[in-house]
Amino acid sequence: MLFQKGNLLIRELEWKDKYLLSKWLSDPEILQYYEGRDNPFDVKKVEQKFFEAEADATRCIIEFDEGPIGYVQFYEVDEDERQTYGYSDSIETLYGMDQFIGESAYWNKGVGTQIVRAMVAYLIQEKGADRIVMDPQTWNERAIRCYEKCGFEKVKLLLKNELHEGEYRDCWLIEYLSKAGVDV
Repeated sequence: MLFQKGNLLIRELEWKDKYLLSKWLSDPEILQYYEGRDNPFDVKKVEQKFFEAEADATRCIIEFDEGPIGYVQFYEVDEDERQTYGYSDSIETLYGMDQFIGESAYWNKGVGTQIVRAMVAYLIQEKGADRIVMDPQTWNERAIRCYEKCGFEKVKLLLKNELHEGEYRDCWLIEYLSKAGVDV
């Protein structure tokens, strides 16, 4: 277990979770927002991407009320990404994170906000993050509202940044500054 905050628990990914990820990442409703509906994952593809690929990220399962509901990963931003985002001259500890709620019954209930706030607090308090960044696609307004509610701010428009469903999509670079004083 990485941490628990109330009814929210974040734990590192385990081999048995490949079936959960495959279930979530083969659901068109989830894929619309994460990976793309043209890119479903079977168990073999999950094994390759989440277990066999070099682990430059800490990969975790999100549990809520003692049941798995989603996925979150976080990582220290590398030099290439720092360059893309405009942080190449910064000496700050810079973390990125990605997440999705795989059980759509938990959408629009404030659970995403709880997850993001808890992850921000963890990254600042336990990992020493000075700044946390994400790059949601511009059309994903629900996610962007959630992130803004958690203290993230839009910093830069990243044109044609991510391939999603056959076309390169624009994304917002958003950031959370640990010195911002937003209550997490």
